Amino acid sequence: QVQLVESGGGLVQAGGSLRLSCATSGRTFSTNTMGWFRQAPGKEREFVAAVRRSAGNTYYADSVKGRFTISRDNAQNTVYLQMNSLKPDDTAVYYCAADPSPYRDLYSLGGYTYWGQGTQVTVSS
Repeated sequence: QVQLVESGGGLVQAGGSLRLSCATSGRTFSTNTMGWFRQAPGKEREFVAAVRRSAGNTYYADSVKGRFTISRDNAQNTVYLQMNSLKPDDTAVYYCAADPSPYRDLYSLGGYTYWGQGTQVTVSS
């Protein structure tokens, strides 16, 4: 089993920045692919960003490219999401996700085995 705990959410004004963290514990070797998803009220959970440990490649949703940066510290078993130039549309609960495979669809909810409880991000206009 892998446990994921998100932190760093909060309230920020439009144009501001936040950095989310996702600390992993347990079978951390099962976290080859790490991702961030978000879910706004009344909407489906959607892909935000992902990173694979095997190659270090990063992937982003079009809506956050150029504003968000995903990174991971394998020594600390932590993945980060740096969010800059935040917009009210970024308001959502942000979830960290992990999967042991480097081959599953990282853009899809079904591509992840483990999920955190989420952290709220609210961007005021």
